[in-house]
Amino acid sequence: MTTTATPAIEGWFTTGPEPALVGSRCTTCTTVYFPPVAGFCRNPACAGEEFERTELARRGRVWSYTDAQYQPPAPYVPAADPYEPFALVAVELPEGLTVLGQVAQGYGVDDLRVGAEVELVVETLYRDDTGDRLIWRFKPVVEMGEEADQ
Repeated sequence: MTTTATPAIEGWFTTGPEPALVGSRCTTCTTVYFPPVAGFCRNPACAGEEFERTELARRGRVWSYTDAQYQPPAPYVPAADPYEPFALVAVELPEGLTVLGQVAQGYGVDDLRVGAEVELVVETLYRDDTGDRLIWRFKPVVEMGEEADQ
């Protein structure tokens, strides 16, 4: 049987060597949204109804973070049994959005600080009979000369 790796949420992010979140930009007022939207612009000052697909910046800054000490309810699929806590981060992107995501494997709240730079990566969220289901996560950026605590 052949297995494949596919996004857990189709159309929200790209995969490959330089993955990116995919948002929508209103063609009338240029407001950017994530996740992608359609229909009408959510900006109260705009009557726009057309959007173009736009890839968002791969790097942003930590706005806030926490760890998920308790298993979320379904449809969450735990990565391990018994449940292992994981870190969540809210990242401010240059487009003016704040996006929530898990922290990359091997990192936790001790590796984060408000204002620190993080970069988008794609990792396996879970595996089923047909293959890996991928999701975006954020990984702390370590500058030359800094130690990575892992």
